[in-house]
Amino acid sequence: MTKTPTMAAKVLVAPGILALAVIIGAPAAAPQTSACGPQAMGLTRTVEINTSAGPRFGHQQYKDQDFLKDGEIVLTFDDGPSSIYTPRVLQVLDAHCTKATFFMVGSRASAEPRIVRDVARRGHTIGTHTWSHANLRSVGAVRAKDEIELGISGVQRAVGQPIAPFFRFPYLADSTAMKAHLQSRNIAAFSIDADAYDYKTLNPAEVHRAIINQITAQRKGIILFHDIQPATAGALSGLLTDLKARGFRVVHMVPDKSGSTQPAYDVMAARDAGRRLVATTANPSPWFAHDPPHRQLRFFHLQPRPAVRGDRPDARYESGAERSTHARANRLLEAVAHRDFTRAVYAEGSGHFERRAQTFCVHDAHSRRLP
Repeated sequence: MTKTPTMAAKVLVAPGILALAVIIGAPAAAPQTSACGPQAMGLTRTVEINTSAGPRFGHQQYKDQDFLKDGEIVLTFDDGPSSIYTPRVLQVLDAHCTKATFFMVGSRASAEPRIVRDVARRGHTIGTHTWSHANLRSVGAVRAKDEIELGISGVQRAVGQPIAPFFRFPYLADSTAMKAHLQSRNIAAFSIDADAYDYKTLNPAEVHRAIINQITAQRKGIILFHDIQPATAGALSGLLTDLKARGFRVVHMVPDKSGSTQPAYDVMAARDAGRRLVATTANPSPWFAHDPPHRQLRFFHLQPRPAVRGDRPDARYESGAERSTHARANRLLEAVAHRDFTRAVYAEGSGHFERRAQTFCVHDAHSRRLP
């Protein structure tokens, strides 16, 4: 371990193996905890991650690195943005004077650039989570690379500035080839230490209990939430208050340098954004963000169609192999993000598929096309 005699301590982890540096500095520029009240979680410190050679974090999968001290947690949110639930999550984080990392899905970021920019404006870190939330372990290397790179380009285009070279595999389903790709691109991969399981329930109390049980047992860790889930939006404020009372402290992750995109994928992301703009202009629609939940919820499933190329960046990825319940749910979320209701039909959902469907609420006038 090597320390520099400056205000920040540079800690070299596993020298000669990973060439990773973690800079532990003063707390990030955030509202003073006192301004938020004594029960606010606040922010204890910022950890700057050197992403050279693609380090990996999160002990559920990776044992490579650990920058957290006893009692420290990192808040992370996957699958967003959601125009309904992400703003609620942001309000809670502001009320607690704390920061988080958002791993965004490219197609959804492209559909909601205003929300993406709001996340960045509030000082949170933005990473990526593929273009369409595909399981990269179950697809070929070409598609997997496309998902990663198009996701980066889509999110960066939405935010309007470089983002963190931070990535999380959907379903935590990594692969040897894609881990190597991330390393070649100097992108850090993040797994988790605790899971909110918010995709399994609509009850905030179950999310609260799941995190408290895991974190109190482990005493530290990277926590996984989903900012498209109503249970997380409902649980977060009380959960942070409880964690603060139990002596836990939030650490904010930032990169030592911004990530980069690849030009070919920038073109694809721009094309997608252009199509959205044309569609929105041709079909202006009011938003029903303040409607009661029973009016916001719509259930869809996708009608399978043969694989084709051309009309959307990821159109070539659709095939009959994706017609399982789980895959249809994911294709649903992608179609909704694209406002592509010509490929969706109204349906009654059930079980896991219904839960996945109802978390991505459809709340614009395009839903009038449905029965």
